[in-house]
Amino acid sequence: MDIGTPLDFTGRVVLVTGGTKGIGATIATAFLAAGADVVVCGRSAPKALPEAAGRRAVLVPADVRDPAAAGALVDAAVERFGRLDVLVNNAGGSPDADAATVSPRFVEKIVALNLLAPFYVAQAAHRVMAGQDGGGSIVNIGSVSAHDPQPGTAAYSAAKAGLLGLTKALALEWAPAVRVNHITTGLIRTESAASVYGADGGASVAAVVPMERMAVPGDVAGACLFLAGGLAAYVNGADLAVHGGGEFPARYLAAKSADGAV
Repeated sequence: MDIGTPLDFTGRVVLVTGGTKGIGATIATAFLAAGADVVVCGRSAPKALPEAAGRRAVLVPADVRDPAAAGALVDAAVERFGRLDVLVNNAGGSPDADAATVSPRFVEKIVALNLLAPFYVAQAAHRVMAGQDGGGSIVNIGSVSAHDPQPGTAAYSAAKAGLLGLTKALALEWAPAVRVNHITTGLIRTESAASVYGADGGASVAAVVPMERMAVPGDVAGACLFLAGGLAAYVNGADLAVHGGGEFPARYLAAKSADGAV
């Protein structure tokens, strides 16, 4: 079996939503390092754009919650580079909120960002990918909250569960030309997430993860390279868990604590 160079994306065009900071910027940098031309979007211009291998990502300002803006974003990428091979729907997130008192407007915004926006951008990307030589690949960045909600995340968890369902539905409809896959992420160590680490810098959180550490953005970027590349040519509708094995069950941790092991 000749696997060629599965991580070589030379000549391919990648769009990363929310690719100007955090996890998205790391994903964009990884694709640049692999040879791709990369377009990123955000609602405002960052201090610096992702760059690697002497090349820099192209910024297209866009609020992907707006269907027209999502379509214009894809059109801008195709106008600049002539095609679109990979879409990474990374934009998302939510602050914690009490489900009993949260406003309808808050819920609408969270669902729009984490579920509707990926749908809008994927639709626009499909119009391009389905008709071009080689088709395309869409990777949706989800969350462990879709499988295991935590207090304060009702709207976010519901939206991310919807994103997982959307992934599986689109994978059925759009294959074989366009593959659609999902990444379930756990808690990731980024500057914006520092407030949830705790006073010990995240040591307690890491202790409940089988891999004994939180993820870093590069872990997610590596999974994106795999799903978008040739090694995953037959992977469609998959949910790839990038969460270090999840979390130990509470009963296990309680037993270990009683034994003095933790």
